[in-house]
Amino acid sequence: MRVVFLLLLLLLPLPLLVHAEDLGELSANPFNLDSTSNPFGAGSPFKPDGLNNPFSPYGSPFGNQSATNPFATDAPRLYDQQGQYRGKLSTNQFDPESTSNPFGRYGSPFSPDSINNPFGAGNPYNPSSPTNPYGRGLRIEGR
Repeated sequence: MRVVFLLLLLLLPLPLLVHAEDLGELSANPFNLDSTSNPFGAGSPFKPDGLNNPFSPYGSPFGNQSATNPFATDAPRLYDQQGQYRGKLSTNQFDPESTSNPFGRYGSPFSPDSINNPFGAGNPYNPSSPTNPYGRGLRIEGR
């Protein structure tokens, strides 16, 4: 009984240690420090966990968590400013949640949830759209 109690006591804080890593914002705004378009902020090719760094886990063409690996299955996730999930930032065309899947919910140019739809989530006049050069864009979270 005492062993079970100690085991539970050790495992309880485990979910508190698992958290999403903030990787910046997918945005066309070059003046926002959190934007992947800002070469001195989140878009720096020298940022250790940056998407534009080919040696980071999220920018490497070989990593499973990378946005640039066409075979990645655990790519960074996108969220709008209200916290709504907007798919995986990935070049994997076969992942159903990828923004590069032309037939998926988050990659189709006809889906209202897709950032590739200029009349939906990709509307350049929407402040949380990644194509708005003056907006905030979408939050990018890694694991």
